[in-house]
Amino acid sequence: MYEQVSHALLNDVLDELRPEISAEDLRHFYTRLGANFYAIHTLFHQLYGRREDFKEQLVHLTERLAQAYIDRPAELKRLDMAREEDHNWFLSQEWVGMALYADGFAGDLKGMQGRLGYLSELGVNMVHVMPILKCPEGASDGGYAISNFRDIDPRVGALSDLCELAAAMRSRGMLLTLDVVVNHTSEEHPWAQQARAGDPTYQGYYFCFPNRDIPDMFEETMPEIFPETAPGNFTWDEPMGRWVMTVFNSYQWDLNYTNPAVFIEMVDILLFWANRGADILRLDAVAFLWKKIGTSSQNEREAHLILQMMKDCCQVVAPGVLFIAEAIVAPSEIIKYFGEDAVIAKECEIAYNATFMALLWDAVATKNARLLSQGLKSLPNKLDRATWLNYVRCHDDIGLGFDDADIRACGYEPYAHRRFLVDWLTGRFDDSPARGRPFGVNPKTGDARIAGALASLVGLETALGRDDREAIDRAVDLILTLHGMILAFGGIPLIWYGDEIATFNDDSFLQDPSKAADSRWVHRPRIDWERAERRHTRGTAEQRVFDGLKRLIAVRKTIPAFADFNNRELIDVDNPHLFAFLRTHPTLQGESVLVVANFDAGPQYLDLDNLGSRGRVRFGLGPVQDLANRESPAVFNGRLVIPPFRYYWLTDQRLGAVL
Repeated sequence: MYEQVSHALLNDVLDELRPEISAEDLRHFYTRLGANFYAIHTLFHQLYGRREDFKEQLVHLTERLAQAYIDRPAELKRLDMAREEDHNWFLSQEWVGMALYADGFAGDLKGMQGRLGYLSELGVNMVHVMPILKCPEGASDGGYAISNFRDIDPRVGALSDLCELAAAMRSRGMLLTLDVVVNHTSEEHPWAQQARAGDPTYQGYYFCFPNRDIPDMFEETMPEIFPETAPGNFTWDEPMGRWVMTVFNSYQWDLNYTNPAVFIEMVDILLFWANRGADILRLDAVAFLWKKIGTSSQNEREAHLILQMMKDCCQVVAPGVLFIAEAIVAPSEIIKYFGEDAVIAKECEIAYNATFMALLWDAVATKNARLLSQGLKSLPNKLDRATWLNYVRCHDDIGLGFDDADIRACGYEPYAHRRFLVDWLTGRFDDSPARGRPFGVNPKTGDARIAGALASLVGLETALGRDDREAIDRAVDLILTLHGMILAFGGIPLIWYGDEIATFNDDSFLQDPSKAADSRWVHRPRIDWERAERRHTRGTAEQRVFDGLKRLIAVRKTIPAFADFNNRELIDVDNPHLFAFLRTHPTLQGESVLVVANFDAGPQYLDLDNLGSRGRVRFGLGPVQDLANRESPAVFNGRLVIPPFRYYWLTDQRLGAVL
């Protein structure tokens, strides 16, 4: 957007760039900078306009952007231009992701290259490599306590290994997702070390206070994130002689974004990893970026301004790179992390659909879809050019942050219902086959979350231990049904590594003192590749799950209606055990798929005649086909029969007409 004041300031800023930058060929950079500078200047002024060094800081930011553009490899610049032309590229149904720890999956980054064929075999073409930046040996929070933002943890390799992996993935048409922890650093980061040594410049990078006056004001309204292991939000640092804000763990110091130097440093770090080949950057803990006394210091408006400015800066240098918002918050809040634009994601193009994940687990435990359907009605519509990450499990816990009003609308009492879910998923409820572990138990409130591997949570571990063939079949069906939902819902499905071969809980974390207090390590496995070979042995759980997912992924990629254009319609059905929605392609005639799942232990029925005309398909008028399993489901007296813990992707066209 052209605006005289910002345009004049842009000219002043460009005049003050270092000569070595001005001498470069920056035509595309200047075009993009001109297009985004009004927004950058406006946001930067809102946050930092009262500072005397405002213009100096803006020049510094622009120099960092220019240098990052100069450093960007030619191959990545060509990719940027291609994605600018095909700006909806990431909404395609052809993307299927997997999240993994490099060491747990393949030993290190070099080992990752050797396992790309395995991922291609499954059909995965987007890989989120969990945090690999340098962090302390013990107090690392699973890699989220960063001691060096520009180097790889030597336990997984070197920077050159990552660049080779990124190139190998590009040659296969795979996307690379990397984490950048934007909210905090390790106490061992050089910034923290210099702050600890008394340097006021770097103490200004954090929230440091000589006494408890201000910390106590913050504590009045800030919740505790890890009440079991890290109560409170401040830690006394003896060497510095100050209280430092540590929202997550005592060894993770929160960054102070009221300081523009912090923002500039973090933007430069984002672009550093974009230039090393990351297609997608996952921004960790974005809900916590702005701290304000008298609030929860979560989801503050200024946090959104920071993200908008980060996106604008990235658009100038690396417009082909996407952002993921790691914000596990209420649906009414998560939707804001896409941005406030009517169409375009001006903050993060992708966000975790934690609501859908948690509601799926409610359906598993209750064996009905009432809260699943009700809760999704409360999920606001996203922007057109934004998308969800849909997942069943991830590195983190299962939170139960459903809206109390939705719980009551389904006839449950909120506290008792959450207590039931914790008990069921941890196997304490009578007849529950689940083998999860409680996580984040708050003794003050009774709140808790759940950790556990997918195969252990659905009862496959228990069933195999008892050699109960019927229970094994049910658990395998349920694993595939859950994935059938995330593959069809709308967005990018994200599989957690190990789930594709039905990996169980890994209790070995209890032997590691640095991990034993964090039950989430129970579902962060080291892949047993000998066991993985059993995916080739017919009848094994590994083979049934792997081949089932492989088939589902392949079929998903051929169904244009599964591309994410806000083309999903939830469908109310009379049967509370069934969850149903319709996916309809916005432009292709006859491209509609009815997705339905049965979460009950008995067969259930769907009255097709009563569905009437939905989208471009009239169900009940022709032979019904299941695209997912390539079969014709049983229909009796006009009612579709759905077996226990099964799902269908239905069309009333001939199978060959769609695929």
